[in-house]
This record gives sequence, C-alpha cells and structure tokens, in this order.
Amino acid sequence: MDTDTSPTLLITGGAGFIGSHLASELLQHGYHVRILDNLTPQVHGSERLQPRHLDRRAEVAVGDIRDPQSVQEALEGIDSVIHLAAVVGERASMYQLEKYMNVNSTGTAVLLEALLDHQIKRLVVGSSSAVYGEGLYCSYNGTTYPNVRRSPRQTARGDWEPRSPDGEVLYPLPTPETKEVSPHSVYAISKYDQEEMCRMIGEAYGIPTTILRLFPVYGPHQGYANPYSGMLTEYAARLLQGLPVRLFEDGYQQRDFVNVYDAARAFRLALESRGAAGETFNIGSGRPHTFRTVANLLATITRRPHLAPEVTGAVRVGDIRHCIADISHARETLGYAPEVPLETGLLDLVSWVEMELIEQQKVPAPLGTQKSSRLQV
Repeated sequence: MDTDTSPTLLITGGAGFIGSHLASELLQHGYHVRILDNLTPQVHGSERLQPRHLDRRAEVAVGDIRDPQSVQEALEGIDSVIHLAAVVGERASMYQLEKYMNVNSTGTAVLLEALLDHQIKRLVVGSSSAVYGEGLYCSYNGTTYPNVRRSPRQTARGDWEPRSPDGEVLYPLPTPETKEVSPHSVYAISKYDQEEMCRMIGEAYGIPTTILRLFPVYGPHQGYANPYSGMLTEYAARLLQGLPVRLFEDGYQQRDFVNVYDAARAFRLALESRGAAGETFNIGSGRPHTFRTVANLLATITRRPHLAPEVTGAVRVGDIRHCIADISHARETLGYAPEVPLETGLLDLVSWVEMELIEQQKVPAPLGTQKSSRLQV
C-alpha cells in the first residue's frame, strides 16, 4: 500500500491490549493510524502514560469515547473506524453494572451519533463471543440445543456439564454466527448492545459495518496484574512466581483461545474485504482447549511442572461451561486463517510475562537474561 495515498484510520481504545497490536499491524501495512483512548488508570496506571510498546508512528488523541467533542475531533480526516473502546471483563460487570453500560453502550452511541455527520468507508466493531453465552450443544442422538443455561442449583452441587430438559449430558459443538445469542453477564449484554446499535445505524445511514466476535484473546501486553485481563496471563504470572494456577469448577471448561496477532490480522482483513460489509464473523482459532490443558502447558513452559493446578470447585457468576468458534465464515469471506499455534503463543506470552516480573523485581533475573524477541507473524 502506498503510504502517500493510504487511508487514515481511527482505533477507539487503541492504546489497550488488542488495540496496540492492531495499530502495529495496520502501520506495517501502510495505514495512517490515529488512536482515541482515555488511558484509563485501570489499564495504564495512575500516571496515565502511553504504553511503552505502543508504536510511536501512531497519532494518539487522549479523550473519552463518551465525550462528543473528543470523538468529533478524533474523526477529523478519518476514512474508517475500528471501535474497540470498552470496559472489558465479565466478572466485574456483575457488580459494576452502571459503569459497563455507560462506557460500552453510551460510548458507542456517542461514536455513532458523530458518524452521522462524518461519512466513512467502513466501521469495524470489536465484539465478543460472550454474546453467545453457552456455545452450541448437541445430545447423544444429534439433537442440537442453541440456548443452554446451567442453573445455580446445578452448579452448586458440582454438576458442571449442561444438560437437556430430560437431564441428558450435552456435548459442545463449534458455534456459528447464526446461533441465538444468550448473554450471561452485563458485559455480554453491553457488547450485544454495541452490535445492535452499529448494525441498525449502519443500515439506516449507509455506513458499511462489520462485527467481529472475538473469542478469548491472549498474548503479550495483556496486563497480568489487571483483574479484567485474560486468565492465561494470570496463570503464567502465578507459575513464574512459584504459585499454582487456580482453576474454577473442575478445570475442564473448554475455550477457543486466539492469539492477539491473529486477532489483529482479522481486523485488517475485515477492513480490506469487500464482502465483509454487513456481516458478523467469529474470530478464534477453531480449536478447543480446557483450562487444565492450558495450565499444564504453561507449567511445562515455565519449568514448574511440579506445581499442579489447584482445582477450587468455585463457580463464577455469569460464567459458562464451553464455547468453541466455528470460523468457517471468516475463512471463506475474509480469507482469515489462524497462524499462531497455542504452544507457540504461550511461549511468547511467558517470555513477556517473565520480563515484566523481572522489571518489577517480583522474580529474580536468571543469569544471561536478555530482552526476548517478540513473536512475529
């Protein structure tokens, strides 16, 4: 792409975990990138500094997605928008309801209202697999169940697996975009609010809109000390500090973990694909892994195989049992294909977490320690 004629793109929330990786991905492919981010202390510390890893070629506008003036100013000269600004995390959303709905839903409304006066070529919205609630299930005889819920009474007695109305244990299937949504948390409701508003306004005002439903994303720069971050980062940090991983329920819950480099590439493909407008895509790896499997892999990578996972049997409010991505739509329409195997991605994650802990003097630096190279894909 010719950088003299390349479009200028706005990433809301672009200084965060996924946004910073996405900025690098786009800059490497010739885009001009502007970021709108409030540099919230929750993620960026009390001094609200730009993260060191953020590509300095990106223009950064500090402002809140809920502030109309900040949004209008950030949109000046912009050709396309990737909307990532949001408060993330399902657990905290169950007791910080107003915060999640205010930032995620109201912030999206402010952005869309600004876009009514600012014609853009494409709006790509970062949503979440959380909107599905439980994934798609089937019974032994092949009957599918698209809207499964586990009752608190069921999980309280340690009966973890979803069941049919007749009490039969159900088995997880890859979840397509056509599955009925069934949010299990306030966070999930707010993400579906974002989707629906963007779809509606996009159709009404001719804004080509694409929704990406991200399955659990992991990778370097996902704050290990942040209670809203992904669990894999927390697992790696605990193991490196000589602490066992804590598993909820029995640890056999399945997730589809996608590397942040793959997720960033998916956003670029959504921008560049003519067939993406008006579509919703799952972005994952297409491969399920249990939390036990990941915990054991991380124990091996961190050289702590003696630290067996601690199975707590605890249940988190709003949690689900299994959700696996069917990524066939993204493959066919976007040309998306995950490139980072889980083992490779975990090696990269551990390398980064270890250097962070060394810098904070939470673990000793081994002899000959050098700054590790980052995974490049």
